Amino acid sequence: MYRLVVQFFRFVVRRFFRRVEVVGLEHLPQDGGGILVSWHPNGMVDPGLILTHFPMRVVFGARHGLFAIPLLGQVMKAMGTVPIYRAMDLKDMSVEDRNLANARALDALADRVVAGDFSCLFPEGDSHDQSTITPLKTGAARFYYRARQLARDGRPPVIIPVGLHYDAKRAFRSNALVTFHPPLEIPTDLDLTPLEGEEPTQAKERCKRLTDEIDRVLREVVHATESWELHHLMHRARKLVRAERALRAGSRLGPTDMSERLAGFARVWAGYHQRVQSEGEEVNELVERVREYDEDLQALGLEDHELDRDPRLISPWLAGILLLQVVLVFLLLPPVLLVGYGVNGPPALFLLWASKRFAKREKDEASIKVLGGMLLFPLVWAGVGVGAATFSGWLGGLFGNMPDNALMAGLFAVALSVFGGAIGLRYLRVARETVRALKVRLTRARRRASIRRLRMERAELHDALIALSEGLPLPGEVTPEGRTKL
Repeated sequence: MYRLVVQFFRFVVRRFFRRVEVVGLEHLPQDGGGILVSWHPNGMVDPGLILTHFPMRVVFGARHGLFAIPLLGQVMKAMGTVPIYRAMDLKDMSVEDRNLANARALDALADRVVAGDFSCLFPEGDSHDQSTITPLKTGAARFYYRARQLARDGRPPVIIPVGLHYDAKRAFRSNALVTFHPPLEIPTDLDLTPLEGEEPTQAKERCKRLTDEIDRVLREVVHATESWELHHLMHRARKLVRAERALRAGSRLGPTDMSERLAGFARVWAGYHQRVQSEGEEVNELVERVREYDEDLQALGLEDHELDRDPRLISPWLAGILLLQVVLVFLLLPPVLLVGYGVNGPPALFLLWASKRFAKREKDEASIKVLGGMLLFPLVWAGVGVGAATFSGWLGGLFGNMPDNALMAGLFAVALSVFGGAIGLRYLRVARETVRALKVRLTRARRRASIRRLRMERAELHDALIALSEGLPLPGEVTPEGRTKL
C-alpha cells in the first residue's frame, strides 16, 4: 500500500511541476533511521515532494484534523501517518488527555525511526507564506531524544535538514528543488540519551537548545531573508552577475536549472550576511542600486541577459508542435488540441478559481490545485469516456475514426482527452515563449538608449558585487563561462 500510494503521488507531483530536481542524496545514511526536518512554505505540497523523492520509507506526523478530510484521511492512514494533537485545535480537551495522546503519537513515530524508517517533521508547526523560518516548536527535539531512549542498539537517529525551493510555488507547471543536507552535527553537550525520570526543567532546556540549533541550520539551508523584496533583489543580483560574466566570457548561456539558481543565490546570500555586519552602509547603498536597476528592467519587461542580444524568435519546439498538430488534425477528428482544451480547460479554470476563492493564504493555493486536480481531472476524463461509450453509435457516424465498439469508444475518448491536454500544455508554453521573444525584440528596437544605460549599470553593479565579495568564503564555485555550481 505504501509503494502504491508513493507511486500515485509521484505521478501527480510530476504532472503538477514541470521539473523537480533532487540533490544531496549522497548525504543520506545507508543504514539506520532518522528524522527529516524542513521548513513549511507550501502546504500539502511540501510533504508530497519529500515523500516522492526520498529513497527510503517516510512516516509523517500530521495534525489530527486532517484525518477527517475524505480520501485524504484514508490515504494518510494507509501511509502510517501518526495524528498529532495540537493545543490550538483541541481547546476542549484537557491538557492531561492531550499530552497523553501526543505521548502515544510520539512513541509510535519513534518506534518506526528506531526500526530503520525516517520520520518527516516540520518544526514550524504550520505552513506559511513568509520568506524566513517562523519560530520553531520543540517537538522535533523532544522526538529526537525520545527515539534515542527507545533505540535498543544504542545508535542514535540522525537529523537530516531538508531544503525545499520553488521558483513559483503557487503556479502549475513550475519548478522545484529538494536538497538533502548532511546530518546535523549535534553539539557535544546535547549528544546524549536522557535518563528516564530526569528533571523536567533539564529536559526542557536541552530540547530548547537543540531546537535553536535546528533553527540555525534550517535558516542556512533555506537561505532565509528578512523579506520577499530582499529575496527578489538577491535573485536579481545573481542574474546580473551571471549575465555580465557570460558576456565578458563571450559565451551564450542556456536556461538555468533550479540547482544553478540555488547555487548562485547561496553565494549572494552568504556574501550579504557576512558583509552587512561589517560594511553595512556600503551594502545598503548597493542594495538600493540593485533595486533601481531591477525597477528599470521590470519597466522594460526584460531580463538581464536580454540586454545583450535578441532571443531566438521561434522556439525549435514550435515547428515540431505545429507539425504534430497538423498531422493529428488530419488523422484524428476532432483535432487533438481542440479536444484537449475543450475537456481539460473548464476543470483547469475551475481549479484556478477555487484556489483563489478558498485558499486562506497563498501557500494553500498549490495544495488545492494538487488535491483538487487529483479528483477533478480523472472524474472529467471518466465522464467523457462514459459519454463517448453511451453515444458511440452517433459519434461513429459523425466521426469516421471513432471506434464502433462502446468500450473502445470510451477508452479512445479518455486517451484523447489526456493526450490532448498534455499536447495543449506544451503548445501554450511554446506560444508564450514566442510572444515574449517578439516583445523583447520590439522593446530593444524602441529603447536602445535605455538598454545601453542598463548595460553600463549592470557592468558597474557586477564589479561592485565582486569587489565586495573578495576574500569571503562563499559556497559553490563559478565556472569561467559564468555558471554556478554547489
